[in-house]
Amino acid sequence: MEVAAEAADFSTLVAAVRAAGLIETLKGEGPFTVFAPTNTAFDKLPDGTIATLLKPENKATLVSILTYHVVAGKFDANEIIDAIQLGGGEARIKTVQGGLLKAKLSGSNVILTDEKGGKSIITATDVEAENGIIHAIDMVVMPK
Repeated sequence: MEVAAEAADFSTLVAAVRAAGLIETLKGEGPFTVFAPTNTAFDKLPDGTIATLLKPENKATLVSILTYHVVAGKFDANEIIDAIQLGGGEARIKTVQGGLLKAKLSGSNVILTDEKGGKSIITATDVEAENGIIHAIDMVVMPK
């Protein structure tokens, strides 16, 4: 979380993690791989979504969405690509939330598909953190 907090492009994510009470969890020992939506990714959500999710009564939903972006273990871009190739063109990635993300290659891009069929492109890879690694994504992925 310290790395994300220092990057201006993750300010919405950091605010959401604070509202969800996940700061200490994500500062934990790890390692974690975080598929971190940029501010632009959050801006693509329907109007009012962020404000609604940040309300205390929606904390459980917010926690579910945020932990859907986190994977136990440290997986750099090359390891994700290797998993896609070993999986015959698709890697199934289990998230801390318990759901699955599917990763595929489209040209040189890694595309994540969430459980609702939404697609996100990994736009920046291998941002090192003390307890894992961050990959920036261009859409917020959603669990079932």
